[in-house]
Amino acid sequence: MTTADSFALLAPWLITMAPVGELRRDHAVVVRGERIEAILPAHELATRYPAIATLNLPDQVLLPGLINMHTHSAMTLLRGLADDLPLMTWLHEHIWPAEQRWMGHEYVSDGVRLACLEYLRGGITCFNDSYFFPDVAAEVTRAAGMRAVMGAPVINFPTPWAADMDGYFSRAMELHEQCRNDALIEMSFAPHAPYSVSDAAFVRMRDLAAQHDLRIHLHLLETAGEIADSVGEFGMPPLQRLQQLGLLNEQLIAVHMTAINDADIELLAETGVHVVHCPESNLKLASGFCPVWKLQQAGVNVAVGTDGAASNNDLDLLGELRTATLLAKGVSGDPQAVPAASALAMITINAAQALNMADRIGSIEPGKQADFCSIDLSDPDTQPVHEIFSHLVYATSRQQVRNVWVAGQQLLRDRQPLRLDIDQINQASSKWQQRIGAARA
Repeated sequence: MTTADSFALLAPWLITMAPVGELRRDHAVVVRGERIEAILPAHELATRYPAIATLNLPDQVLLPGLINMHTHSAMTLLRGLADDLPLMTWLHEHIWPAEQRWMGHEYVSDGVRLACLEYLRGGITCFNDSYFFPDVAAEVTRAAGMRAVMGAPVINFPTPWAADMDGYFSRAMELHEQCRNDALIEMSFAPHAPYSVSDAAFVRMRDLAAQHDLRIHLHLLETAGEIADSVGEFGMPPLQRLQQLGLLNEQLIAVHMTAINDADIELLAETGVHVVHCPESNLKLASGFCPVWKLQQAGVNVAVGTDGAASNNDLDLLGELRTATLLAKGVSGDPQAVPAASALAMITINAAQALNMADRIGSIEPGKQADFCSIDLSDPDTQPVHEIFSHLVYATSRQQVRNVWVAGQQLLRDRQPLRLDIDQINQASSKWQQRIGAARA
């Protein structure tokens, strides 16, 4: 077990992401407490650290913990509830009614715990969440030992979380106070979408985000219909409306972005907005294609998220990355678009930059937090090993994730969670299956 104050991890392949594309062979990473102390060739370890506890990771690649940049964790309990439907039908007739009925502490606690198990077994050490009762989600995530940014929801209509706009903002600032000195949990604003949030609310969160240095995590330009509706209601497209309201800057994390043109891309690059691509959810809901390659060529920081399990229907970030990379090539018509090494950056260092955490996570460097995952490449499905980055993006499955650490604490060992009880989580999931199923019968 590697929970001592100091230990070393020894792997045949080490991907640091500092710089992107760097691969070191037969290296050790030395951890002291929650931080990385040193990276050195394996043959130097015994001389420089003769007494250190060492964990060998044979046939494994060690890389930064993966970061899921957009998800709704508690929605694991709605996995498969309403599939093969248009976005607005899916939302208005199925998802929102189910949430109104079941939303509460128990629902969010059980759903987030199930999600944390899935995240860890897929190599995810940090996630950027957007859902109701983020205080409950924070408590569960903290107990699981994971890192997260909890989005405080803002939406025009009452929910079990808040009755009115003042309530949403009051609860958001309570959450901010709770997370302010937390080592693992941070807070952001999570307005649902431009079509469900008023100008006054956007201005209010803009000012609070600037005051407290917070991110704004927003669904944006997910469908072409969103543009037409915005022009009809506000006299301008959503992106121009947000620009007029002063929200286009490096604090904005814009999710989906399938309905954008070249002028929009130029505006995003100029203002420093971060874009999160959720290809499988977009494909499943027929929402369109985010032009990832064009965005990257323009200098826009692009990361990847799974979206929630109700619209994906899994939280498999490695699978999501493969889809994102292949889709970028197909959409751009360029087989060299989003090569494997830069693709991996979208779920590590790019994501950390979007969260304003690149000084702490997203790469393996001395002084940074000891967040890692290791992936076993000994499986026949990933043999022979000619090129590591290519294997990770195009051939590896999340079932090959063996170990996970967050802040120097091992949370997954040989695919077994060390803080989460699989049997208890499965029992809770079965309970919700019966409850929700009985209500729909």
